[in-house]
Amino acid sequence: MKFRRLVIVFSFLFAFILMIAPFKGDADNEIVYVVPVQETIEKGLYAYLSRAVHLAEEDRASAIIFELDTPGGVVDAAAKIGKLITTTDIKTISFVNKQALSAGAYIALNTDEIYMAPGSTMGSAAIIDQQGNTAGKKAESYWFAAMEEAAKQSGRDPKYALAMADESVDLPELGAPRGKLLTLGSENAKKVGYSNGTFHTLNDLLDHLGLSHAEVKTVKESFAEKIARFITHPVVIPILLSIGSLGLIVELYSPGFGLPGFMGLSALLLFFYGHLVAGLAGYETLILFIIGIGLIIAEFFLPGGIAGIIGLAAILASLFLASDNIVHMGISILIALSISILALIIMAKVFGRKMKFFKKIILTDATKTEEGYISNKSRLELIGLEGYALTPLRPSGTVLIEDERIDVVSDGGFILKDARVRVVKAEGSRIVVREIPDTKLKGKEEE
Repeated sequence: MKFRRLVIVFSFLFAFILMIAPFKGDADNEIVYVVPVQETIEKGLYAYLSRAVHLAEEDRASAIIFELDTPGGVVDAAAKIGKLITTTDIKTISFVNKQALSAGAYIALNTDEIYMAPGSTMGSAAIIDQQGNTAGKKAESYWFAAMEEAAKQSGRDPKYALAMADESVDLPELGAPRGKLLTLGSENAKKVGYSNGTFHTLNDLLDHLGLSHAEVKTVKESFAEKIARFITHPVVIPILLSIGSLGLIVELYSPGFGLPGFMGLSALLLFFYGHLVAGLAGYETLILFIIGIGLIIAEFFLPGGIAGIIGLAAILASLFLASDNIVHMGISILIALSISILALIIMAKVFGRKMKFFKKIILTDATKTEEGYISNKSRLELIGLEGYALTPLRPSGTVLIEDERIDVVSDGGFILKDARVRVVKAEGSRIVVREIPDTKLKGKEEE
């Protein structure tokens, strides 16, 4: 009886231990995700950060630490990343390890807490266009409001966020008088409440957060994400489009399928691949592009030009659908077309007579006299012969020379009818005569 009771007691104890073990394990094995954000912020970065946040949510991580070292980048990309950060339920932390400028500062402001390494900077968030010029008033107004709102949501004074983007804000005590954008160092950032502390290393920060015992998982970019970030860079997009358009144009006038066509298709497929990985485009855009290429090829076999026009429209539509910013894509397409046209002109001038491609679109043959071609018979035998004007020469007219009526021009002056003339030049069909002074005839000269 006692043995049975002991068995029952130990069974309950064992079951209780099994029940509480997972909870104890979870408490001792906290997980922290570290996500490095480096170099320029472009649209392809969103796919990488979205994957990192998704992984952290699946693991029920205690915190996500974004280790920032970026000079900034595309505003549209920063806006999407900011929304991604603010919509997750996991605690988000920025660790500025060197710099978080422009779009990088905006990303930091969207996190729950900001920490900085000694000597690091944050700010200087003026919005500029692809040419490096200050953007228009409408874009500036949007960006100013976005910076202020990001600061407000995280409980920070929006005045300093606005000063990072608007040089009209006067903060001389922080080294940013009117006309200069605010850039905060680690000490000033802590002073104005934008930094929660300064730490030399990530491990020091984890100790401060009480997460030194936590399992740290660093999310690294995959090869595909690195390619996507490179391809979606604002400078790379027009280069890819230029290579693609120039390669396909050259290939259309070349026999077979060669290197120009391979380069052109590779560049355009890379463009769509990068935008697909970055989540900016779907497969429908790639299908639309392939249909457009097919219609342009069909144009060579179909009359009317309708297939070519529809194909070109399909290609342009696919490019615009692959981008979330129509203005930037329009500028990129114009740059690509300009570069392609300029390159074709240069190639035609330099290699026009040597390359088979240009022989198909440029007439290089010439009918030279040395090769036996004669456009007009030269009447060199008329030079020195005399006759008289059948009509006034003003300066062209008709003369009679050895019973032959010949259309001529005078060598500059007006010549009256019946005036005696002499042939002084013969250039093909152009016969030039000059009046012989004091030899006017009143009728046809008799032999």
